[in-house]
Amino acid sequence: MAAGMVAPCGFLALLLFSGMVTGAAGTTGFIKSPLSQKRLTQDSVELHCEAVGSPIPEIQWWFEGNDPNETYAQLWDGARQDRVKINATYNLHSTSTISIADLTADDSGMYECRASNDPDRNHLSKSPKVKWIRSQANLFVIQRPDIKAQVATVAGKLVLTCNISGSYPDIEGHRWVHGDKVLKNDDDSDASTSYTIEGKMEEHSGVYECIYKTNPVVKAQVNVSVAPQVTAYKKSEHGNEGDTGVLTCKSASFPPVVTWVWSKNGQEPIVNGSGRYIIKSGGNKTELRILKLSIEEDTGDYRCNGTNAYGTGGTALSLRVRSRLAALWPFLGIVAEVLVLVTIIFIYEKRRKPDEALDDDDGGSAPLKSNATNHKDKNVRQRNAN
Repeated sequence: MAAGMVAPCGFLALLLFSGMVTGAAGTTGFIKSPLSQKRLTQDSVELHCEAVGSPIPEIQWWFEGNDPNETYAQLWDGARQDRVKINATYNLHSTSTISIADLTADDSGMYECRASNDPDRNHLSKSPKVKWIRSQANLFVIQRPDIKAQVATVAGKLVLTCNISGSYPDIEGHRWVHGDKVLKNDDDSDASTSYTIEGKMEEHSGVYECIYKTNPVVKAQVNVSVAPQVTAYKKSEHGNEGDTGVLTCKSASFPPVVTWVWSKNGQEPIVNGSGRYIIKSGGNKTELRILKLSIEEDTGDYRCNGTNAYGTGGTALSLRVRSRLAALWPFLGIVAEVLVLVTIIFIYEKRRKPDEALDDDDGGSAPLKSNATNHKDKNVRQRNAN
């Protein structure tokens, strides 16, 4: 069958020749067989097979191409310029998965999973007593269609467009996605599809995908690319003298930043590893670490600039270095307030005690005057009586 030919529905089902074979070595059978599949060129594919038996059977993969003169050939791990990977396990039963990457039209054909537990199954001159059991699946590799992707700005809006070249049959709709989020879903059969974004390009940069609902699925990547939109984690940072200061910048735009540059007070760029400076950058984030902060040398304004293929963007940050005693000032302030309060209370108490002493003396003499007056009045009354 030609690589680009679309197979009938019957060929898409499992093409299976399997069963249970009994012999001297025991019974062998498939519990999972590979399924026929359709793929596009440059895609990858996996075929899976599982078998049981006692003893546990060995599994092999064989291939027969679409060329009439081509015969079955065994596939090994690393075949076809290392595009073929075979992963097999033999625990309670046999499992084997064959993976083929970067598919081409020549990968189309019949793939056969073979299983056997006969001791002489791989003997070069001795015929095995038990035949290999086989399970087959077709792989159809179709030429990938060309999709033209475009990004345009129309009336202040972003318009993303995908247009599939030529006539691609059986388009049952489209879907637009950004990361894990589905942006649009329709059932149109058009070869062209578009998605409109409200807002500026700088606010919506990233990787978008237009997906055609076909068999197999056809999709294309649409990149909204801008210069780095750099922001500071904190516009103003504070550190204590002698500690390590950390200034951080990031960019959420696409494509990622290729080069980060730090500078201070508009001077020459800071070199990583020079003096007390350590710069750690990766993708869309960068950090400037300053060891053993100094009030005189490190306080000031810094700037981080990020550059990619579409330009350069940056932002400014300020660093303030405090004395190590700065943390004590609130405590010292509280202590001073307490001392002032205690002093005021002490002075007040000292000044209040003499006044209270005078009041106590006046209170003690009053009863004496009263007694003297009473005696005088009594004497007067006694004379009058006489």
